[in-house]
Amino acid sequence: MKHVIALDVGGTGMKAALVGADGTLLYEARRATGRERGPDAVVESVLAFAADLRAYGQEHLGESALAAGVAVPGIVDAENGIAVYAANLGWRDVPMRRLLGERLGGVPVALGHDVRTGGLAEGRIGAGKDADRFLFVPLGTGIAGAIGIAGTIEAGAHGYAGEIGHIVIRPDGPDCPCGQRGCLETLASAGAVSRAWAAASGDPEADAADCAKAVESGDPKAVAVWLNAVDALAAGLVTALTLLDPRTLIIGGGLAEAGETLFTPLRAAVEERVTFQKLPHIAPAALGDTAGCLGAGLLAWDLLSTEVSA
Repeated sequence: MKHVIALDVGGTGMKAALVGADGTLLYEARRATGRERGPDAVVESVLAFAADLRAYGQEHLGESALAAGVAVPGIVDAENGIAVYAANLGWRDVPMRRLLGERLGGVPVALGHDVRTGGLAEGRIGAGKDADRFLFVPLGTGIAGAIGIAGTIEAGAHGYAGEIGHIVIRPDGPDCPCGQRGCLETLASAGAVSRAWAAASGDPEADAADCAKAVESGDPKAVAVWLNAVDALAAGLVTALTLLDPRTLIIGGGLAEAGETLFTPLRAAVEERVTFQKLPHIAPAALGDTAGCLGAGLLAWDLLSTEVSA
């Protein structure tokens, strides 16, 4: 059965699948990234995982994968197949496309940025599948974005498009690792909410999910922390929709798991801020943590179709 390898490399874990031509997941697997062993070991883990997936396809599906798609975090040079830099994995200038191609017997390999790859899947087969223009914003440890236009993701001239997490919302706000102060992700990411709630509650182990539960039970300290984050998020999203005019705004990541505890006040805060702008449909992401892996599969099938048409 014809299939491709899809691999989503995260800071702590890797998600993988063998994906059929119709998007069916024929096989799924997960492994630890093992970043504590260092960047070279992480690269080897990625290559070994891909090779094992290829072997599984040969044994159980009757043929080798036709191509592979891999989504990685950090700065990515998709055109040249290089994983330029990832702070959470420690690697620099890894020629991922070449290394994977060699390990997989010369099959074509597509490399993508993890958020843009997840956005590709949400746009084609998830929450944005009926929208010609969308913005996908996952709220995790940080915040990034994927700009969807007619079934593709706009990467920008240098591959940095969609970095909404580094819009400055409060110039006197917390320091950001990027060098600025008051960036959106220092105020409204799941990581930011976790830090704020740990401080407000006095529990250093408390996280964003705990804060959401406390909001639901009416804890005034939790409500203050939550609404502060929602206010910052709404400000950042209105800046983005002013520039991009998306038809659909897709919110994903860990913070979105709070459901209407997030979406009800967020929709109200965005609506309160817009003036002349058209209010987009604000929807939760549909694919959860499989979006990156599904998107990697789409990248691989897209690469094959491009090669056939060329």
